[in-house]
Amino acid sequence: MNTIETGILLSGILVLLVLGGVRVAFATALIGFAGLFIIFAFDKGQGVERGFWTALRIAGQVPHSKMSTHVLSLIPIFILIGYLAYYAGLTKALFEAAKRWVGWLPGGLGVATVFATAGFAAVSGASVATSAVFARIAIPEMLKLGYDKRFAAGVVAAGGTLASLIPPSAILVIYAIIVEASVGQLLLAGFLPGAVSALIYGGLIIFLAKVRKNFGPPVSGFTWKQRFESIPGAFPIFAVVGIIIYCIYFGWGTPTEAGAMGAFLVLMIALFKGMRWEQLKGALLESAKLTAMIFTMIWGVLIFVRYLGFANLPGVFSDWITSIDQPPIVTLLFILGAYVILGMFMDAIGMLILTLPVTFPAVIALNGGQDVLAVDSALGMSGTECAIWFGIIVVKMAELCLITPPIGLNCFVVAGVRDDISVQDVFRGAAPFFVADAVTVGVLIAFPGIVLWLPRLIMG
Repeated sequence: MNTIETGILLSGILVLLVLGGVRVAFATALIGFAGLFIIFAFDKGQGVERGFWTALRIAGQVPHSKMSTHVLSLIPIFILIGYLAYYAGLTKALFEAAKRWVGWLPGGLGVATVFATAGFAAVSGASVATSAVFARIAIPEMLKLGYDKRFAAGVVAAGGTLASLIPPSAILVIYAIIVEASVGQLLLAGFLPGAVSALIYGGLIIFLAKVRKNFGPPVSGFTWKQRFESIPGAFPIFAVVGIIIYCIYFGWGTPTEAGAMGAFLVLMIALFKGMRWEQLKGALLESAKLTAMIFTMIWGVLIFVRYLGFANLPGVFSDWITSIDQPPIVTLLFILGAYVILGMFMDAIGMLILTLPVTFPAVIALNGGQDVLAVDSALGMSGTECAIWFGIIVVKMAELCLITPPIGLNCFVVAGVRDDISVQDVFRGAAPFFVADAVTVGVLIAFPGIVLWLPRLIMG
């Protein structure tokens, strides 16, 4: 077999390993090392022993050279912000404010939950943490009001996915590292699409509450005075978001520095509200565990990516994609459809780091430096803008993994927090939000300016 055939075979084995339950970090590292060994030992004629040591040296150097960048410090910072905000009690205050302001709508408590998760997502880069927090806060309130337990759980699971898109987002940082895009521009790009996604979720809940009688009764009885009284409790959330976005937009600091300032502010608020040592210890430990898991996955995939580079598999795939006799938008939809299928069997981060080394060059080749993917042909997307736009699209697709059976992690988290709700019920409750996500992706493809407006302001 030639190098390309070997690459395809090893990639197939990698998918089988992942689907068989092998951790993405170990599977990618193993296949990447095996591929490097084959290339140097046989294709380049170095022999078994020398090829082995060459592959081992590359496998050892690549993770260190890539992971030593300060950009990666954003991931633990964003995760820590979320856990500190939870222990500071900011999530309860945010939910209460949302309930008082939009609870009067049909399905108002569900809408309030979505908006509150969106607000919490703006200080937390972890979807799982968002779902876990609001499973404790929002579901009891909805059940008390008579909401269907499936729907209540589905709202929380789906709302938690917004943390993947709304900055600060750990998964956007991972995307930027893999494709070597600007972290600051990506974080700004996620703000408006995240808001659009939250609004579409809210619209879906209102529609369902109107169509199905007693599906989601509104919450009434709050005076304007009570509504305004709820704002100060939620203000710290908006202050942290404002600091991060303001610093990045005006260039007052790097994304890492802006995130550190946000984390410090949340820590001070938490201490002021009486957070004890055990709570701080818990926030630090949970942040460290999640960070270690993500970093290990990145290490493994970087070895695999280096092998793909030697095998030139991304280039071959890009040439094949661009040679298909179909409009580029049709090809893009097929790629996104593949993400829907993969999302049924893989977690969001694992799916992205496994596929981006191949799909990203193909999409950039489709774009060709011109706006051939977007409906608005007058936009004129550059290669840099296409990288940002595709990042938001693919992260939105990755959100589906979090509520898609059989692996949807957010659904398992909600079921784990609520013993009275089975994971099957959570999946059923989250099902309508697939339609909302499809609408969101369609809007972002049709109107890429929603994604690119803020990045273009800082890019000039």
